[in-house]
Amino acid sequence: MIRPHERKLEDPLLTELTSELDDWSSDGAKLEKTFTFTGFTGAVAFVNRVADAANAADHHPDIHIEDYKNVRIVLTTHASGGISRSDVDLATTIDGLVEGTAR
Repeated sequence: MIRPHERKLEDPLLTELTSELDDWSSDGAKLEKTFTFTGFTGAVAFVNRVADAANAADHHPDIHIEDYKNVRIVLTTHASGGISRSDVDLATTIDGLVEGTAR
């Protein structure tokens, strides 16, 4: 059963909510953003913070470390087949995790 915050967002609400996110791209099915750090240690520290936040939210993104210092986050709600309020909320939380992480 899909929880209310996991329902797929439709326009115009989808456009409104995703436009408020800082540098996240959306194709209507997923949200995606790449964060760049000065090195591997900063990237891994950030991934660990994202993992903790995702576990707390019970909503788990795809996390990719690329070229040792870039972390690409992909958010979607598989149960609803698109972007949900949970994705938007976690994207906002993830943006807040950058502060305090070596960039």
